[in-house]
Amino acid sequence: MSIRTRWWWVRHAPVTSTDGRIYGNTDPPANVNDPPTYNALANFLPNDAVLVTSHLQRTLQTAAAIRSAGLTLPEALVEKNLAEQNFGSWQGRKREEVYAEQQPKHLFWLANAYTKAPDGESFEDLTKRVSNTIEKLNNLYSGKDIISVGHGGVIRAAVGHALNLDPEIALGCQIDNCSVTRLDHFGPSESNPDGVWAVFHINHHTTSESLLVPDHTAMLALLKR
Repeated sequence: MSIRTRWWWVRHAPVTSTDGRIYGNTDPPANVNDPPTYNALANFLPNDAVLVTSHLQRTLQTAAAIRSAGLTLPEALVEKNLAEQNFGSWQGRKREEVYAEQQPKHLFWLANAYTKAPDGESFEDLTKRVSNTIEKLNNLYSGKDIISVGHGGVIRAAVGHALNLDPEIALGCQIDNCSVTRLDHFGPSESNPDGVWAVFHINHHTTSESLLVPDHTAMLALLKR
């Protein structure tokens, strides 16, 4: 039987006011003053999991709020390659100004997946570094629960990696603040030498009643990589 590694992706708490400006991989603080949300997350997530964050304070603050709500967690493993997309010189500018300049426009992101921000990176670039980091951590922590408190773009990239999606398609995933996305990896076996991913839920809000069902009924997809 193949080894199962459970990934619990949690998007960070909302950042404090940025006046509608793009913050990308800059480091504004998060507003974690929402006890019911963190109580629900602490009750939903597994104790004693491997904890992974980016180096940006909003992920560390969110992880600390979940721990303070009662979840037993170790110190965070900080992975800089799980930081949000670097939007380069767009960072600090008004979103609507940057969006108005883009051709073709993307309905769900500042630009399409292959447009590189000036002095920054594209979503495709983000997807590559996130995918490499996921594979590294899968090897290091095979068979464990991994809670990764991360960013909207990063979690979209993780879903795209699990489902082998074109980056442009992966941008269509909605990822809200403090939502949970569950992706399980089943390691190599005789029948699946490359391993497979199972997607249990995307953008799940733990304060709702939806998706609180056993694993064997929650599975949405089981796809070869």
